[in-house]
Amino acid sequence: MKILTLNINSIRAHIESFMEILRNGEYDTILVQELKVENANFPYNLLDEYGYNIKVFGQKSWNGVAVFSKYSIEDVTMGMPGYADINSRFLECVIDGRVRVINVYMPNGDNIESPKFQYKLEWMNAFTKYISNFIDSEEPVIIGGDYNVAITDGDIWNPKNYIGSSISAQEARDIMQQWLDMGWIDAWRKLHPTETDYTWYGYRGRDTVGNKQGLRLDYFLCNKTAEKIIKNCEIDIEPRMADKPTDHCGLMITLQD
Repeated sequence: MKILTLNINSIRAHIESFMEILRNGEYDTILVQELKVENANFPYNLLDEYGYNIKVFGQKSWNGVAVFSKYSIEDVTMGMPGYADINSRFLECVIDGRVRVINVYMPNGDNIESPKFQYKLEWMNAFTKYISNFIDSEEPVIIGGDYNVAITDGDIWNPKNYIGSSISAQEARDIMQQWLDMGWIDAWRKLHPTETDYTWYGYRGRDTVGNKQGLRLDYFLCNKTAEKIIKNCEIDIEPRMADKPTDHCGLMITLQD
């Protein structure tokens, strides 16, 4: 099973490049974040023809997550259990009766002086408690999405540019490190222990992609059972190179059947 996670940065604004991903059919399951559209206005009419089942937890203007899969999508939960949140950031489901997937669009938090940063930490702390239930599960569990954290300075092209940003804030990094300390596996880093690469490239600048001026913000975290079936995890730069691109690359993970 090949799974893609992608922050689309408005599915309606980038519908053509997203349709191309569906048309190619390379991915069995696709986790999408930052839809920026309510369920009622989601463009099902443009996306239904490609053979994917679709579950959407939308929100206008900001946020919103969705799962596309060629397989069945069951046991769907929209919104993190036990945490009251007005924002659509969490969609959990079971794919094909065999892999539990949690699709997340974690809060950005702006900067460490912003009230939004406290929301980010609160959300992440609640998530810590929630995912502790899955680390030793016999069921493969994969958490994919835009985490809005560059976990080390090695995941930032120029760390000095991000001093004071919530992206590199030590408090956020410490929470994410707790997840790794629990036993969750950063799949890309496990397979690329010394490599430097990024999943986000801003629009500002002449050629942020070519100049490797990016951040690693998108992750697949795998529990102990899922770790045993990881075959590959790679960054898919194609969505960022489209004619009208999102600012994120895709991140792909392949699991043994």
